[in-house]
Amino acid sequence: MDTINKMIIVKSSKLLPSDIAMKLYESKPDIMVKETCYGVLVTGEREVVENLILDIRKLDPYGIFIKERGFSPGEPFRCRSYRHGGSKPGFHNLQNDDAMLTYISSGLKALDKGEIPVEIKRKKKLDIDKFMEIIKGSEVSK
Repeated sequence: MDTINKMIIVKSSKLLPSDIAMKLYESKPDIMVKETCYGVLVTGEREVVENLILDIRKLDPYGIFIKERGFSPGEPFRCRSYRHGGSKPGFHNLQNDDAMLTYISSGLKALDKGEIPVEIKRKKKLDIDKFMEIIKGSEVSK
């Protein structure tokens, strides 16, 4: 059996991780579900989990993000009870990802509406020759 682990990261104004967990529990396939502070972990047979994920994303396509996870819940390497506390490896990356999800969500909404992003004009860097002229000019005025 090909088993996979998926992280469902919830950044939604419509849903909570508990809502997602309940939907998964109600689906009744043979999967393991663990609710977390940022979403839900789902472990099970690849085809079953991927089909469930497609249904779950439909609940809020701009507020639910899916990420594959290398370890299943309770894995001794990742589990804090085995390591006597502390943050889990990768947790800080997840915090950084979480901060960007609002921007990604609004970008996806704009893309679906057909909005074309405005190109931001950036100021050119100061040319080195011009910089040297400025330095020489300031030395002369002393």
